[in-house]
Amino acid sequence: MGAAGSVKAHALPNLCQRKVVKTNPTGAKTQCLFADGNAILVSNFVASFIRAGDELLFPLGHEATVAGTQIYIRKTHPEERRWDVFQAEIGYATQPREDKRNNLVVSAEVPDSRLGISAINLPCEALRDYFYVGNRRRGWHRQSSFYELLRVNPKVSPAELRLAFKLRTLELGTARAPAGDLRALNRAFNILARPELRACYDALLNDPTSPTLFPYGGFGSLLVAGDISRDGSTFYASRILSFLPEQKFKHFRAPLRKVAFNADQAVLRDSRRKLEVFFDQTSLPLLWDSSWNRWKHLLGIKIGIKATFIQSGKYQQRAGAWHLAQWETALPSRIEVALPSNIAEQIAEARMTHHRFGEFSEALDLIRMRIESAPVERADLQKLCAEFGIPADFDISLITWKPDYDAFYYKQLSKRARRLYLFQSEYIFDLERAVIAETPQLGHATYLFSKPVNMTEFLTIYGRVAREDIRHNRGNVAERLGFLGRLIHGLSPQGWLRELKVRLGETVDYPLGDDCGAVSARTA
Repeated sequence: MGAAGSVKAHALPNLCQRKVVKTNPTGAKTQCLFADGNAILVSNFVASFIRAGDELLFPLGHEATVAGTQIYIRKTHPEERRWDVFQAEIGYATQPREDKRNNLVVSAEVPDSRLGISAINLPCEALRDYFYVGNRRRGWHRQSSFYELLRVNPKVSPAELRLAFKLRTLELGTARAPAGDLRALNRAFNILARPELRACYDALLNDPTSPTLFPYGGFGSLLVAGDISRDGSTFYASRILSFLPEQKFKHFRAPLRKVAFNADQAVLRDSRRKLEVFFDQTSLPLLWDSSWNRWKHLLGIKIGIKATFIQSGKYQQRAGAWHLAQWETALPSRIEVALPSNIAEQIAEARMTHHRFGEFSEALDLIRMRIESAPVERADLQKLCAEFGIPADFDISLITWKPDYDAFYYKQLSKRARRLYLFQSEYIFDLERAVIAETPQLGHATYLFSKPVNMTEFLTIYGRVAREDIRHNRGNVAERLGFLGRLIHGLSPQGWLRELKVRLGETVDYPLGDDCGAVSARTA
């Protein structure tokens, strides 16, 4: 590290190194004119760190730079020579660690190293003075705390914290406060709303030299001032000038049963979409507690979520090796939740069903043993339940319902069925023109059969074979059952329903109505 270090332009192909002779603002961009007559456009913010005589290094083929474009500004003025400026898209930022000089640093990787720089080392003080302050133009000891900005007690709960954030946002908006004040308020809330970042901030309040986390693990466009290592592979930052995280707005529906409920916070982790959303009692206003985890799998309702997501990640050890797990995390300040109108009734029903499962557990176990050996029609199951004293309003389909089952598939088939049979983990629907065997779960398939002459004979054969036997027609079982094919449960339930209607000879509407997008209640 030191002045002897430099980007070795001659050793890297497709790299431009030019001396700036003049900067010319052109509106939203600034033109940097070079001695050879060429030019490049940079943002006005980046241009504020460029002076005539500075050298710019950037990849060939760029007439203009955007956030994340790798560009190195080599300062040539003697009074500025101790710091250069570097912009790059970074990936994962490590946990704080001590360097050779016992200084706490965080290392951010530069995945696509176009200029030969593969990592940026950030001292914890630089992270503290950029992410964990309200006013970046003041020193740490002159800062108002985030709690003071939000006007809350440091012991405030997550729900109370969000209420305070909303109130302060309204107050600043009414007072037409400067945009910088609103940004500082959002920064304060987004730090304090995440437990690990709040703990980091509280530690900094007690000891400003404490280890400092890079919020959400990095991932975004980073502009830093500092110097380069002697071998040109590491940039040692002394100050963060700007950071723009990777952001995406998403609007989707998610099953409430997928939410893990804790004492003060709930979290939705969607492994298929690779995203996570953290809720408090204000953003998800349902008066939940950790006991909900006992019966949430009986909830078929979905909640609507609108949020701005930023890229996040961390390394996890699997099979003796470390792998980077990348997710998208919802910014706490940008979360909106829409609840179904009948959510209170659905929650009460799920609680009651869970209670009945416990109250009649022995009887239900006996019924499941019978369902495991052969298909049983719904009317017969209702008679069995009555004999065991189970209330008549008990939903028979719940006997074999599993947490990952999707209500959409069940409801669409149930409303078309004349009779319903339960068999092991499947539901067999006797429709007017066909018979369908269904496991209503993502990744499974709907099995279609022609209408049998004798339903009892069909069920007897079906109860003795495996689905693999049907697919491969072992012993001509597919022919004997009248197997017509499968409908795979893909990522689009609407597509599945469209194909089902075609197979059943129904009228297909293009596009399908909103009824196909989600099901608020699991039963028909």
